[in-house]
Amino acid sequence: MNVSLKNNDAVSGIVKLEIVKADYADQVDKSLRSLRQKANVPGFRKGMVPMGMVKKMYGKHVLVEEINKLVSENLFKYIRENDLHILGEPMPNETEQKPLDFDKEEDFEFCFDVALAPEINIELSKNDKLPFYQVAIDEEMLNNQVNAYRSNFGSYDKVDEVEEKDMVKGTVAELENGAPKEGGIVVEDAVLMPMYIKDEEEKAKFIGAKVNAVVVFNPNKAYEGAEAEIASFLKIDKEKVAETTGDFSFEIKEITRHKDAEMNQELFDKVFGENVVTSEEEFKNKIKEALAEQFAPQSDFKFLTDTRDMLVERAGELNFADDLLKRWLLAANEKNTKEKIDEDFPQILQDLKYQLIKENLVKKNGLKVEDADIENFAKRVAKAQFAQYGMLSVPEDVLDNYAKDMLKNKQTLQNIIDRAVEEKLAAWLKEQVELDVKEVTADEFNKLFE
Repeated sequence: MNVSLKNNDAVSGIVKLEIVKADYADQVDKSLRSLRQKANVPGFRKGMVPMGMVKKMYGKHVLVEEINKLVSENLFKYIRENDLHILGEPMPNETEQKPLDFDKEEDFEFCFDVALAPEINIELSKNDKLPFYQVAIDEEMLNNQVNAYRSNFGSYDKVDEVEEKDMVKGTVAELENGAPKEGGIVVEDAVLMPMYIKDEEEKAKFIGAKVNAVVVFNPNKAYEGAEAEIASFLKIDKEKVAETTGDFSFEIKEITRHKDAEMNQELFDKVFGENVVTSEEEFKNKIKEALAEQFAPQSDFKFLTDTRDMLVERAGELNFADDLLKRWLLAANEKNTKEKIDEDFPQILQDLKYQLIKENLVKKNGLKVEDADIENFAKRVAKAQFAQYGMLSVPEDVLDNYAKDMLKNKQTLQNIIDRAVEEKLAAWLKEQVELDVKEVTADEFNKLFE
């Protein structure tokens, strides 16, 4: 077999595969013999069908199948071994491809159009100055996080008198003329919190009430306009809420009040693990470190976003095989239309240009991502996810298993590989240029993305 590339220009070419009978004959014969062993033909025992009959029945199908496999394997082998940077996929050539006659011919020629990535050469130095935003962990953010942990690890105590933020549990009964309505709505173990009652007059009825007291109130007025809340509270369909406008009694059986955890060793151990920190100062410093760690990937993402314009400009004008790329986009997604592709193509080229620049910098500077990098990144993602729920002292074996489960999903694995590559690229870029470090608040940082 002979495989060759003819360049049309710097960004497109034709890969030609010339196949002769010797390239496929043995494999075709092997496949036919295998079929003969399995073929069920009336009048013949299994495995005893004459080979001539097998060839007549299956010969052309097997020939086409084996040649297609041969073409596919050798096409991509040639691309891989010659390090051709193909954009999209090879497309059947529409001009030089000769008609194929599998009935009469033994030698075949296949031609594929390929779009090639343009050459990219970018040089960076300390003369290039780029902004790098760091989120300042201020006292307000720190205190909010401390309070969140105190709340998360707080306790619930039984009390005798209702305050606004308490949880009140009891029996609700529909009233008629001040007495329980016959056949009316009754809800055992109903729960409400006065702080969520919209009407101040209705809310006031509960404030100061004691255990075993009976409060008469109107749910429709208390939660005016909140059909879903009323339906959930009274255990009725939303359609019936409009009909349920009367008073209800609420017999208070239990009052529960949340109490924030004390700032002590017990809290420190619950958040960070036993004796990891032993004082309030260490506790707060550890929280600051955790918050800074959470913002670090976002800072790198913003940095890469800001470098994009400079890198694209530095790469200069890049040419692409536009017609080939449009053909591939149309073939790759049946939902695409020629009009839609034409409309989106300028943005597609801009995104493609930046992707090629990133790939070029990664490859040129040996920024490889090893298995260990992927595993460590997955563990950090897992750790960050646990941290969102206030779990900062997750055991290593739990993180390991969680990360391994994440990597079993192909889409998640690819996403983590891409993010790990971008992290290495950001680290490399920060070493090449001068950073204009800017400290901003979390709100100011978020506004940078608007």
